[in-house]
Amino acid sequence: MSNIAVNEAMQVAKRGCDELIVEQDMIEKLASGKKLRIKAGFDPTAPDLHLGHTVLLNKMRQLQELGHHAIFLIGDFTGMIGDPTGKNATRPPLTREQVADNAKSYTEQVFKILDPDRTEIAFNSTWMDQLGSAGMIKLAATHTVARMLERDDFSKRYKNNQPIAIHEFLYPLVQGYDSVALQADLELGGTDQKFNLLMGRELQKHHGQAPQCILTMPLLEGLDGINKMSKSLGNYIGITDPPAEIFGKIMSVSDELMWRYIELLSSASLTRIAEWKAQVKEGSNPRDIKVRFAQEIVTRFHDAAAATAALSDFESRFRQGGIPDDLPLTTLTAVNGGLPIAQLLKQAGLCSSTSEALRMIDQGGVKIDGDKVVDKGLLLRSGEKIVVQVGKRKYARIVIDNR
Repeated sequence: MSNIAVNEAMQVAKRGCDELIVEQDMIEKLASGKKLRIKAGFDPTAPDLHLGHTVLLNKMRQLQELGHHAIFLIGDFTGMIGDPTGKNATRPPLTREQVADNAKSYTEQVFKILDPDRTEIAFNSTWMDQLGSAGMIKLAATHTVARMLERDDFSKRYKNNQPIAIHEFLYPLVQGYDSVALQADLELGGTDQKFNLLMGRELQKHHGQAPQCILTMPLLEGLDGINKMSKSLGNYIGITDPPAEIFGKIMSVSDELMWRYIELLSSASLTRIAEWKAQVKEGSNPRDIKVRFAQEIVTRFHDAAAATAALSDFESRFRQGGIPDDLPLTTLTAVNGGLPIAQLLKQAGLCSSTSEALRMIDQGGVKIDGDKVVDKGLLLRSGEKIVVQVGKRKYARIVIDNR
């Protein structure tokens, strides 16, 4: 590959990335003209992929378009261990049946982004089941407990006297061994996965392989603009969500966070994005950019007609800040004459949990009949008929009955 082609490939690889390890190794791999084996692993812990997952998938697609081979690795074995990354407590492992169901869903969704002709679907149970208990002990012998405690989340839990189960130490080892089994040239992962990704380099050296390069991508914030996008936090945009829901959720993203979504998820060139930023700086409405981006994402996961319909639906419902005309009436029951606001938001389906409801109140994102709720201890009385709004696009028309 010529120097010009290598430079262009490096620009594609590094777009939006947090870190590339080791950059010179990557240049040499590209210059060799070899079709690189590019690995990204996903534990099937939930049945649906969301936009946070697609940050890595978009990068894989960009590299596929340069002619490289993508390996979408489904961690059906590691999913039964439970990824301890970022956790302050042991994560409950999934059963083999749960993992299998979720893995089937992943394989159905991934080709909304990746090129099927240049994608290999792999399952790490394929080699881990064959490794057996003796092989696992040999794998565990390659690293010390002290080395594992260098990992930030393990170190914090150890210092805070929080339990760390022995099987959690196995997770980064198994993820690293996946790179050995697949002979990966490049592994993609979130910034929180750096320790595990480096483990792959070390184990490849141990097995006499050329060490993989590592490309880390930023973690995409969810709709709250604070926490990592996560289904458990309810701040996610699922790629299987209905078109109008995807569109509306994207439109609810703050103008500031919008640029991060666009840079990580849009197919627009960096030059074009820079032009959009300049237009907004000169006085253009950022909403117009957000609409364009929302239509791009809906088209990607549905089609152009669905994107047009979603825009029309959004304009009719929310552009003027009005309440949807067809908002159904929901009846909730108050116990002893009162229903706490957090319980109301959960029961009405406006928040996934009472903790999320309290968090939304703290953030000023809850209104009743147009007035912002500031009292987290608010009790709604029997007989009240109210319109409740959470964020910019969730509404419910509620009547409170007494038990």
